[in-house]
Amino acid sequence: MGLRKALAYSKKNARPFTRNSRRKNKSYIKTVPFSKIVKFNGGDLKGYNEKKHTHEVILKSEEWVQIRDNALEACRMLITKQMDTKALGQYYLEVKAHPHHFLRENKSAAAVAGADRISTGMTQSFGVVVGRAAIVPAQKTIFFVSCANEKAARVARDALLMTGPKLACKSRVIFTKVR
Repeated sequence: MGLRKALAYSKKNARPFTRNSRRKNKSYIKTVPFSKIVKFNGGDLKGYNEKKHTHEVILKSEEWVQIRDNALEACRMLITKQMDTKALGQYYLEVKAHPHHFLRENKSAAAVAGADRISTGMTQSFGVVVGRAAIVPAQKTIFFVSCANEKAARVARDALLMTGPKLACKSRVIFTKVR
């Protein structure tokens, strides 16, 4: 089964949940799906810690949204590819949004009109975990890029602008000079 559209989850008000129990059959979440984000930071960490970087580029969310982990990973890969081809070794990238929220769905009976669960009534209405998402409030940083010079910062700004269509929210790129 493929992924649902981001519209199915992105704008819904959801409370992050975990239902753990010592007895596995009482637990709502039987298995935890792995996060698809491979790395949460990358690039020149040493230069960033030594304060050699002079520019910062930040991508912030303009609204409350849930962003799935595969969308965050696609954006991270795009930013990393752009920075490695045009400004190798002159940046530090950090993913600030962490996917802790579990997305769940019920198996649907497509042939029966109005059936949202397959003949179980309310006995198993909680659904099966199908993925992870990061709950991002308004004005929270999603991606942070620190750059060694202005040329690399412009490349980072362009890369963050390219990630806009991959996210299910309105976003803003903030370009600042540290020193």
